[in-house]
Amino acid sequence: MRLLAILLLLAGTASAEGLRAGAAQVVITPPKGAPMAGYYSSRVAEGTHDDLYAKAIVFEKDGVKVALVACDLVSLPRPISETARQIIQQKIGILPDHIMISATHDHTGPVILTIPSRYNLQGETKRITKEYTDALPGRIAEAVILANTHLQPAQVRSAIGLERSLAFNRRYFMKDGTVAWNPAKLNPDISRPAGPTDPSVPVVYVETPEGEGIASYVNFAMHQDTTGGLKFSADYSYALGKILRMAKGQNLVSMFTIGCAGNVNHLDVTRKEPQSSYDEAARIGAVLAGDVLKTIQRAPVVSVAQIRVSSQVLKLDLPRFTPEEIAWAHRTQATVGSPAPAPFLDLVRAAKIIEIDDRHGKPFDAEVQVIALGDQIAFVGFPGEMFTEFGLTIKQDSPFPITITAELANGALGYIPNRQAYPQGAYEVMSSRLNPGAGELLMDSALSQLSAVQHR
Repeated sequence: MRLLAILLLLAGTASAEGLRAGAAQVVITPPKGAPMAGYYSSRVAEGTHDDLYAKAIVFEKDGVKVALVACDLVSLPRPISETARQIIQQKIGILPDHIMISATHDHTGPVILTIPSRYNLQGETKRITKEYTDALPGRIAEAVILANTHLQPAQVRSAIGLERSLAFNRRYFMKDGTVAWNPAKLNPDISRPAGPTDPSVPVVYVETPEGEGIASYVNFAMHQDTTGGLKFSADYSYALGKILRMAKGQNLVSMFTIGCAGNVNHLDVTRKEPQSSYDEAARIGAVLAGDVLKTIQRAPVVSVAQIRVSSQVLKLDLPRFTPEEIAWAHRTQATVGSPAPAPFLDLVRAAKIIEIDDRHGKPFDAEVQVIALGDQIAFVGFPGEMFTEFGLTIKQDSPFPITITAELANGALGYIPNRQAYPQGAYEVMSSRLNPGAGELLMDSALSQLSAVQHR
């Protein structure tokens, strides 16, 4: 009923007269031999399965410009986003808080050099990574600058699709009362999922007034960790984009962002078949593409009478650790790349402790950003992997009928569990750099900003 009400509301709106839009994409694939991100072990790329991109859509209405950017990376540290925003502002004048830069969270992308780094990079691999990291903000900015040069009269179609067959909450209550992360397939000790999934697939389709496709923006709350292997790949969003271009024209810029998916992935524990391969990524992308194409076909034109933005940077306090815990963490992380690395969850906890200790008490800057197109569509950016419960609550309580939550936007704070998850433990909680309640603060900021923007 809610979806029907949304469609009836949108169907009565007029076309977005005066709106302009442009889109572009820039290849950001690293060279062969670059280290790969996504796990807690060292991997070196042996080649490329499909290119990685920074993709951008620029909207302009009555002199107000905003840019939406998605990069085929596992995450994007805030300094990279901030530098790219500064370049964009210097080159074409779009204000930093009018630019949302997110990572698609594919686990077959490159390492971005940070200090400290959990990958223990040395020699040539460190040189390659530094060179790539230094050039990345410019490449991201280039995508936005190119999109800006392509501005043309445009209209927006938007609706929400539903896909219930792909995503699974990866935290499970076990029969002994504990909570496990990604337990083995057909594990007889599984009792039930420990949380929900978000089946909504919001779609924003940008086209010329004559109906020629400019860009598609698709959002879905499910991890991109499907292909595995030692080749760079955008994961299932690659197949999604390829099929959408086949249907809507090769000039279409197909953008994907990941929704609140910190505790959601594609693994179905009730099936014995393996689910890590390029074929599986293609299957998922094809299923999503079918949903998106059906959604575009019924999506009405949405009026974009004005563009409004809001941004708030929260200061999030750090967890505290003893000197003994810090010393243990350094010893543990030193085993990365060795013949006998420490157990996985030890590496996870060590990386967290070292990163937090290196901040010397300086709180995390957590930006929550809202970009609204008219009265119907709002994009919300979060700087980490939000649990899906947050996305569901925001969509339910938002005053905008189509509210899109894009995680890993303008920062990379890792997992952001809800309060209920912390006493349950397991991987996401073990990995989280944040104190209990941080996710609720971010969610409250988003809802407050959505309400303020809607009434502006």
